[in-house]
Amino acid sequence: MIELLLLLILIVGIVIGVLIYKQRSAARKQDTAPPPPQDPFAGPSTTDTAGDPRNIKAGDMIDWGTERTWIRGTLRLSEGGYVWSEHFLEVEGGKRWLSVEEDPDVELALWTGRPDLTMVPQGKSIELEGVTYKLEEKGSGSYRSEGTTGLKAEGGMDYADYESADGKLLAFERFDHGSWEVSTGEKIHAGTFTIFPGS
Repeated sequence: MIELLLLLILIVGIVIGVLIYKQRSAARKQDTAPPPPQDPFAGPSTTDTAGDPRNIKAGDMIDWGTERTWIRGTLRLSEGGYVWSEHFLEVEGGKRWLSVEEDPDVELALWTGRPDLTMVPQGKSIELEGVTYKLEEKGSGSYRSEGTTGLKAEGGMDYADYESADGKLLAFERFDHGSWEVSTGEKIHAGTFTIFPGS
């Protein structure tokens, strides 16, 4: 009788041990479950699903909602420790690009080249087409070229940026001591377009 009781206690102990082992194994499997799938185009912010403009590069596609275009080339510009980018868009009959800088927030602007203008950046204000632009900043730095930009792989540049009271932009750039290139632009928001990374 005692042997039978000991055998029953042993069987009950084994059953309890097996149940505890199974519970712990299941809990461990739940802890190591793979993460849910993530949106590959989402930026670092959970509210920004358009992609991170700081990561744009040559070969990426930009969807503006009504049109799509590709980034043909990128200039990485630097002055001291400050870095910003200009991304050249594939467009017909002109030159357009998107500038991206952190100052400290991400600032975006869409630019159009104005080869019809032969101005130079002189003075603290410039009037163009009835709009007065005031000098915001100017300086010299270096560039590194990626993809198709029409420039060398790297070199030097000078710039002068002007802005009107209502937020219109006027910029002057020259590369490797060449002629000044004039462009007009406007500030845009990150949600204005969607970025599809290239291969």
